[in-house]
Amino acid sequence: MIRSSLCWFVFAVPLVFGVAASASDPEPSPEQPYTATPSAPVIYDIDFRVIVTAPVGTKKLRVWVPIALDDLGQKVTAGDWSVFPDNVNPTFQSEKVFGNRFAYFEIANPQGAQIISHTFTATVWQLDWNVDSAKVQRVEKWPAAFDAYRRAERGIVINDRVKTLAGDIAGKAGPTGELSAVMDWVQANMTYDHSTTSLVASTEHALTKKRGDCSDYHGLCSSLGRVLGVPTRVTYGLHLFPKNLPCHCKLEAYLPPHGWVSFDVSETQRLVKAIEAADKLTVAEKKELATAAVARLRRGFRDNTWLMMTKGTDYDLAPKAASKVPLVPTIYAEADGKPLPLPDPADPTKREFAWMTAHKYTTSKPVAYPFKDWGTLKTQR
Repeated sequence: MIRSSLCWFVFAVPLVFGVAASASDPEPSPEQPYTATPSAPVIYDIDFRVIVTAPVGTKKLRVWVPIALDDLGQKVTAGDWSVFPDNVNPTFQSEKVFGNRFAYFEIANPQGAQIISHTFTATVWQLDWNVDSAKVQRVEKWPAAFDAYRRAERGIVINDRVKTLAGDIAGKAGPTGELSAVMDWVQANMTYDHSTTSLVASTEHALTKKRGDCSDYHGLCSSLGRVLGVPTRVTYGLHLFPKNLPCHCKLEAYLPPHGWVSFDVSETQRLVKAIEAADKLTVAEKKELATAAVARLRRGFRDNTWLMMTKGTDYDLAPKAASKVPLVPTIYAEADGKPLPLPDPADPTKREFAWMTAHKYTTSKPVAYPFKDWGTLKTQR
């Protein structure tokens, strides 16, 4: 839990909701393209592989691998797929709720591990929304198209506990700072911990344990935001640099007229804590850098070292799996109708996995990870 006076100071940057939508404003739409300013493009040659080991005697192994789609922050060039040792070609389908697209593999009587490889190229931009809090509009009645971003789910729950907390948070912040207050509360009360995580964006886990990974942070933010009338979603993608667990998620909230805006609550908290712990920085430098980190979060920011793969939680795959999935960070697999557990190689206590990813990213130029490189804060102030 963050307790220092510096953290409490920097997390007080407000995001205000104070403008009512007028009759002349266009109706909000979840299909609205991103309105951020793109910059600093980086080209990545991506070699992404999944090694799946089904239990002995499996009659049918099914694997869904998400396919990155184009948006303002990324452009993907189709590449090649292969399977070893079984030579199986994928089929391609999109699920109906969020539009996520998958390469689907069905392998009969698999013997030993199967290696699925996908090589492709992606150009990724940094996105800056520069959210103007004075222009953000409050929507009294959201169109039905937003139902999937306002509903209660298995992980992103809406219950009395969440409603009470949301009411307490909103009351402390006043009527116009709900989303800002949500992120403040999560920053101040959650501890990042890969050995105590749900891996499935569980609000209940986050509230009970007060610990977790990015999915727990952003799942909790999503629940609280929805209670307070803000459509939210968790987006999953790949960190495009060497890492034990390549997947990482972000929070998105729909803020008219900006539309969907990306926020990385967990990585900003980790960055601020690293700044606070830096021996070579003065107190004044720590305060300046931490304030800049949180200001960047509040403006809306998506880095050029992350490639979005899927949007949303709690939906049916295409083709359908045995049941709805809570999320798909890298792949989803099941053997004879039973899910193969999601691995967490970032957790040092784990030793056994049913599947694992191997990945290599070659960049067109050097690129800094902005949640570890403090120099990126100085260039963005």
